Parts: sequence; structure tokens; C-alpha cells
Amino acid sequence: MARRPASRNTPATPPPPPPRPHTRGGSGAGGGARARRNGALMALLAEKPIEEVSLLDIATRANLSLAQLRDAFGSPLAILAAHVKDIDRAVLAGGDDDMTEEPPRERLFDVLMRRLEAMDDDKAAIGSLMRSACRNPGLALVLNGLAVESQQWMLTAAGIAAAGPKGMVRAQGLALLYARVLRTWVNDDDPGLARTMAALDRELARGQRWSGFLDDLCTFAPGRCLSRRARRRARDDDTGEEAVATGV
Repeated sequence: MARRPASRNTPATPPPPPPRPHTRGGSGAGGGARARRNGALMALLAEKPIEEVSLLDIATRANLSLAQLRDAFGSPLAILAAHVKDIDRAVLAGGDDDMTEEPPRERLFDVLMRRLEAMDDDKAAIGSLMRSACRNPGLALVLNGLAVESQQWMLTAAGIAAAGPKGMVRAQGLALLYARVLRTWVNDDDPGLARTMAALDRELARGQRWSGFLDDLCTFAPGRCLSRRARRRARDDDTGEEAVATGV
């Protein structure tokens, strides 16, 4: 909420301190500025919808000039994309070698729970983004694109193929699955995230059934099927061979 302008006799209210930097942004001066930008955006999203967050708001909250902000980013959504990449890196760097022998579903469960833990500071901001996406189809499409790209990395981290058309379909399915889990997670105040884990387990079970169907479906994918002309040619060849064999 905007503050009233201070009167001449009343000292101005000092601006709020910058948010606690996210350590995911890297080290050094560049990493510090990146962490401040990302942290400022997520703090602002916890307060108001993304439609009301301006670049000036982010620069002010991060104690950066507009010129410094423009050096790397051109919009709040670009900063959000950078933040999502930082989450990806945090998850990918935190792999557990003990999970390598586990079934794919268990490995994916572990990866996605690590992602939720990495996003713990952003729960209010993510809830705000989800509400905005329900009102704004264009924003929903952008967020979906970010989610699909991230879920390709999550699948890869779990040792599940995410390349090619089949991988893209799998990543899209996982993005939708994960979005449903987030609806539970944003309202889960239990430190152990019991409700969230139960929701994730249910969704992965559902996704596993879909993946099995997808495996069958991809047997008939266009890339692995003959074209209509090739099928006709093969059928004609078979008919000719049969005619020769039977003496017709």
C-alpha cells in the first residue's frame, strides 16, 4: 500500500530494509546483485499481484538503480525466470547419491520434495503468482513455459528421460502434476509437509499410470510409423510376394 506523503514538519518514514538475500544467486558482486533482484521480486509478490509490480519497485526494494537493473533484465517476468533457474540449480546441486538405486518414482519424489524445500521462502509469492495466473491466461502460458523447462531438468535429475517429443510431453504432464501439488503446498503449514507429501505421492501415482499409457502410445508415434504412402507400398509389395508364392 502506498504511504501518504510526509508533511513538512513530520520526518519521512524510512523505506523498508531490503529483503534477506537468497543465497541461491551465486557469490561475488554480480551474484549479490542477482540475489537482491530476485529477493526483491519475490518479496513484492508476497505483498501484491505481479500485475502491480513495476521495475521501479524492484530496483527500489533491491537498492539498485534502474540502470543496474536494466543491465540484466527487461521485465519482472525475466527476473522471475532467473529466479526459477536459481531454484533449478539449487535442486540439481543437492542430489542424493543414495537414491540412485531407487525406482524412478521414488527418485522423482525426492527431487520434487527438494524443490519444494528450496522454495520454502517463496511460498507467499508463489501463491500470489498462482492467483494471478487464474485471472490472466497470458501469464499462465508464460508460467507454464517456465515450469515445463524446469521439469525437464527435474526429470533428468531423477534419471528419467526428458529429451525429444516424448520427453516434452512427459515434462508438460509433470508441470501440470506439480501445479496441483503446489495448491496443497501453499496452504500446508506443517513443518513436515505431511499433506504436501501425501498429495505429491498421489499425483506421482497418477502420473505413473499416465506414463505407462504414454509408453504404449509412443509405440504408434508418427516418428515411428510409416507414412500412408509407405504403408501402401509395403502392402503392395507383400501382395506381390504372396502372389508369387501362391502362383496366382
